[in-house]
Amino acid sequence: MSINFSTIIDIVISTGIKIILLVVAYFIARSLGNKIISNLLQRTTQRQKVSKSRLITLEKLTLNIFSYVLIFIFITMLFGIFDVPIGPLIASAGVVGLAIGFGAQGLVSDVVTGFFILLEKQIEVGEYITVANYDGIVEEIGLRTTQIRSFDGTLNFIPNRQIESVANHSRGTMRALVDIHINYESDLDQTLEILNLVCQEFQSDERFVDGPNVIGVNELGATNMTIRIVGQTVNMEQWSAERDIRKAVKLALNTDRIKYPYPQQMTRLIDDHKAD
Repeated sequence: MSINFSTIIDIVISTGIKIILLVVAYFIARSLGNKIISNLLQRTTQRQKVSKSRLITLEKLTLNIFSYVLIFIFITMLFGIFDVPIGPLIASAGVVGLAIGFGAQGLVSDVVTGFFILLEKQIEVGEYITVANYDGIVEEIGLRTTQIRSFDGTLNFIPNRQIESVANHSRGTMRALVDIHINYESDLDQTLEILNLVCQEFQSDERFVDGPNVIGVNELGATNMTIRIVGQTVNMEQWSAERDIRKAVKLALNTDRIKYPYPQQMTRLIDDHKAD
């Protein structure tokens, strides 16, 4: 039995060229498709006045779905190059998929939950949220998982079925709250007057929508009393505003020599001889 090497080489070269062309076509289609999708979404959202975060959310989701479809087409055409019949594979995949489906209810739940999260606009890319015991900035929303970047840099992948409730901290104004602890020996009226002056300086700060204002004495502790300052700030600016208020209060109280609380302990000495 003789082997026709020239025929084999021709087949290998022909198949290799087809695969190379298919790979090149895949990357070209992916690049053009991504650009077309991004441009179409930007034009559509500009006409409908959609927020930037919503645009990023829809763009990432659409590109994700497009990549899945493109990969499926690529694999189908790759089978075609090797003359593998696609019909029986799809039919068998349907039977196998039905069997797997009973054990993949979590995946179906992920997709359904992800769909309603997007439909109801519960969260969007770039927003600060708390969900499933994680808090951070939303980086990507998919039909199966949601990615949240914690403030320490950790990227958390959360299956959508675990998102039972969402706390969205990026909708509307936020509260800046500062508690100031002072000694009982300090002059309360003088302290309140100083804090009011500090708050008046911050009321012209662009970060504040309302306030800040001195609420008054909020708590009487064992060694100190607590005075609370509250104001409404632009979203995500509450932490920097609180830090600046604390710094200004510290400098103002130091200038007027208002005492801060410190741990105190009273020790009573008993002379046993005198007691007798």
